[in-house]
Amino acid sequence: MSSPTTAPVARAANGPRLFWLLQGAGWSGYFVFSFVVSLAHGKPLEYWIVPAATSIAGFALTLLLRQVLRALAGLSPLRFFAAALLPMLLVAFGIGVAYVFALVEFCPKNCRPDTVIGWAAYVGSFIWVVLAWSGLYWGIKNHQRLQQQTEATLAAQAMAHEAQLKMLRYQLNPHFLFNTLNAISTLVLDHDNATANRMVTSLSAFLRHSLDADPMQRVSLRQELEAINLYLGIEKLRFAERLRLAVDVEPEAYAAAVPSLILQPLVENAIKYAVARRIEGGEIGIVARIDGDQLEIILRDDGPGFGPLGADGLPEGRGVGLRNARERLRVLFGGRATFVLRNRAPQGAEVVLRLPFERSGAARE
Repeated sequence: MSSPTTAPVARAANGPRLFWLLQGAGWSGYFVFSFVVSLAHGKPLEYWIVPAATSIAGFALTLLLRQVLRALAGLSPLRFFAAALLPMLLVAFGIGVAYVFALVEFCPKNCRPDTVIGWAAYVGSFIWVVLAWSGLYWGIKNHQRLQQQTEATLAAQAMAHEAQLKMLRYQLNPHFLFNTLNAISTLVLDHDNATANRMVTSLSAFLRHSLDADPMQRVSLRQELEAINLYLGIEKLRFAERLRLAVDVEPEAYAAAVPSLILQPLVENAIKYAVARRIEGGEIGIVARIDGDQLEIILRDDGPGFGPLGADGLPEGRGVGLRNARERLRVLFGGRATFVLRNRAPQGAEVVLRLPFERSGAARE
């Protein structure tokens, strides 16, 4: 598949080929049409040389006109045709002279007009041919130029879209990394070297998975949950039995495509507020199911809840990871995805993600 930046180049390369195809076909068609019409009006077969000479002259002279029109490209339609009017009249006159010369040299006397006005009408009739050629040329060139501008705009938007998604994705990792390194430091200070070593090993595995995964690529929900297990393996070393996990996923939902590491900041937020701050710890639940053409993922905990939610639907004064996860879904899916936070009764918090259901292996973000 071609990249967004190579498509306009390829299209530009096809421009000259299209011109020569239309130029040759157009003037050949003019010759055939003129000759058939002349026969229908009783002209002899020898008359073929007249439309042939006219078509050859038209082919050659409009090549010169093309250079003039290319130099005027970019002007408004009115200014374009005002500046091109004189060159078009000269080309029309040149084709008319070729026509008259062929008529005088190769056509019997009964083919020629009898008056000067008749000759002038023959010469002037080619103004409409040249105007039609110029209008068609201008229209095609402007269409191609608009297409190239549209493609360039779309390519720029795609690059900005990709950069924004990468920024949102990588913005999440430093927070988690800081917490984990802080925990390792505490374990070392407490001389619990064995646990610290296991945490370093688990952190290494998680970071390798995180860095190897393309942030622009969607993964299956099964792969996403495996990444969450790597993350929770680190947190389990910190919280032991205080951290409990319950997973309820429909079999079909495992194959759904989701943005890579979209759940990690949600789980991290739940651990921070529902587990780390409570002596008894807490339980985190992950539920996933298919609802029509939507994948619904619910992440809940039994902690104190979000408390009052702000006008943006997020907890006031916190929730960087939640905000980034929501923004990632917005950039990726627009209005086709929803991200809702709710407080549970009697206590607890719940994050509900709904996004289009696609099987893993779908397009890049």
